[in-house]
Amino acid sequence: MSKATTSRTWFLTGASRGLGAHWAEAILARGDRLAATARDKAALAPLAERHGDRFLPLQLDVRDSAAVRAAVRSAEERFGGIDVLVNNAGHMLVGAVEEAEEEQIRAQMDVNYLGALWATRAVLPGMRERRAGRILQVSSLGGLIAYPALGIYQASKWALEAMSEALAAEVAAYGIHVTLIEPVVFPTDLAAASPQVRQDPAYAHAHQALWAGAEVSGFTPGDPAATAEAFLAIADSPEPPIRVMFGTGGLEAVRTEYAGRLAELEQWDHIARLAQGKPNGS
Repeated sequence: MSKATTSRTWFLTGASRGLGAHWAEAILARGDRLAATARDKAALAPLAERHGDRFLPLQLDVRDSAAVRAAVRSAEERFGGIDVLVNNAGHMLVGAVEEAEEEQIRAQMDVNYLGALWATRAVLPGMRERRAGRILQVSSLGGLIAYPALGIYQASKWALEAMSEALAAEVAAYGIHVTLIEPVVFPTDLAAASPQVRQDPAYAHAHQALWAGAEVSGFTPGDPAATAEAFLAIADSPEPPIRVMFGTGGLEAVRTEYAGRLAELEQWDHIARLAQGKPNGS
């Protein structure tokens, strides 16, 4: 397991299950301090029992911006400052764009995008003052490629990607690094544990295309436990990337996707030039 040169304080959302649970264990195993959040704090009790004063369990719904700020303040008061923020809380709404209910759409954006934004904004003043910090945003391969029947989920991740890339340029002067982690396929029951749409037969083809596309792409599910070592390696890197994938197969999919985008833009560049107009309107 990767080791940091000095112990650090982490703030991790969505720590009770999936990848977040593995990362919480890894953070504490190396002797660091961890403020971890879950919607049900009771799920964090086993960690609290084993790690005592180095662990602060917090009940938090990341959709509540005031509660997020209060949770960050609690962690800062307990540990003296947050060195690494990990925005991991999220869920996956599977369904065609028309199938999703308005409440489901708002909840998806509230958790996956706005929740991460509220936590990011809450830690920034302390990080800027110390002129150091790491912000790890858990995105997805779906933050780079959009698949049918995942449009609302992927919109939340595309928003996270855009915000985080801009943020990285804004805070680099303060010694703060921002990295988007983009998992490919891991068996974490994310979709099964998430709200689901009422499927409309009109979009059966979209649901079929989603799973058929995954089979054609040949994605092999990765080992969630193995992500912990990669996770710590990124957090410890002196010059971390803005983006990094977790798992295999994603790079090939992105190459194909981006080559297609560029080819189409070049094919239709005559329309771009038409829209530009003539110099000086002549």
